[in-house]
Amino acid sequence: MPNDSNIASSNVPPVSPKSGRTAPPPTERIPVLRWMRENLVSSPLNTVVTIICAVGLIFTVPDFINWSIIEAVFSASSHEDCRAASGACWAVVADKHRPMFFGVYPYDQHWRLIIALIIYIGAVGLTMLPKCWAYKFLIPLWIFTLFSTLSLMWGGFMGLEEVDTSQWGGLPLTMVLFSGTIVVGFPLAILLALGRRSNMPAVKAVCVIFIESLRGVPLITILFVAVNVFPLFLPQGLEFDKLLRVMAGMAIFFACYQAEVIRGGLQAISRGQYEAAEALGLGYWQTMTRIILPQALRICLPGIVNHVIAAFKNTSLVLIIGLFDMLTATTSVMQDPEWRRFTVEAYLAVGFVYFCFCYALSKYSQQVERWLGEGKRF
Repeated sequence: MPNDSNIASSNVPPVSPKSGRTAPPPTERIPVLRWMRENLVSSPLNTVVTIICAVGLIFTVPDFINWSIIEAVFSASSHEDCRAASGACWAVVADKHRPMFFGVYPYDQHWRLIIALIIYIGAVGLTMLPKCWAYKFLIPLWIFTLFSTLSLMWGGFMGLEEVDTSQWGGLPLTMVLFSGTIVVGFPLAILLALGRRSNMPAVKAVCVIFIESLRGVPLITILFVAVNVFPLFLPQGLEFDKLLRVMAGMAIFFACYQAEVIRGGLQAISRGQYEAAEALGLGYWQTMTRIILPQALRICLPGIVNHVIAAFKNTSLVLIIGLFDMLTATTSVMQDPEWRRFTVEAYLAVGFVYFCFCYALSKYSQQVERWLGEGKRF
């Protein structure tokens, strides 16, 4: 005779790991068909939207493939070969890729930028591996990366030609601005978020005024103030590099927006966590660094990544203060009358680079969420 407990357990519907509620067993055994049923035709509205999108893709994708691949020109001896073609001219990227991705940096010194990018991307790749998180070599690695990349780009020693920051441009400048914004802005965002939730009225008031004031103005205004207005308040003879001022302005702007995201994560932590820390005799900073902040940052990780991606795209705004980032360098290069009619292909190439970086950040954040969610009860 079967056990009653076995019968009872066999009749319990499976629990959905996302919602924590009981869910019926799937009717489709093929994962692709089940995904299509749940996401594309799950309701009348979704079905209509799916049909509209499918019709749009049918009318646009074949023409785009024909223009971008089948009838495209990938190499040409001159712009005349592209003018005779009916498809895209990707030869413009092959001909202009160095000024597009390296800006106005001295042409014969581009090898320094390539080495700097290799070192930087290698350090980022090692940092993203969870196996490396338990080791203590990441801090020395980033100190070496910072020193080596800036030394290669700046020069002025060991026989390297000195290159002023006003000549930095292209993809290396984008990565320098992005890295500086995150490295400086993220710790500041944490301090602002903690200050806004502080029990000390003076600290809370200063943080609230600082955050709301800077969140209420565009980033372009902050960059303009950092470049043109801030030097007016400095003593005579004291001057900061323009790139450093721009990086500081972008970091402060990023910190103000990121602070609100982190504050939302702090508010989601229950009071019991604070009381448990008090019962253990932990101080304020021990409580925050060991108990509260790790949970809060995990909760608001999607919002954090959204602003990180936005910070990467905001680097293109430096065009208003005369710095040639990747997008501005492309715009300047395409003023060449021989290749001017092929600006669409050049901008698509730059957009693809932006997409690769942003998409990689997005997918990596999803993977980090899965790593942090392992062993967590739903």
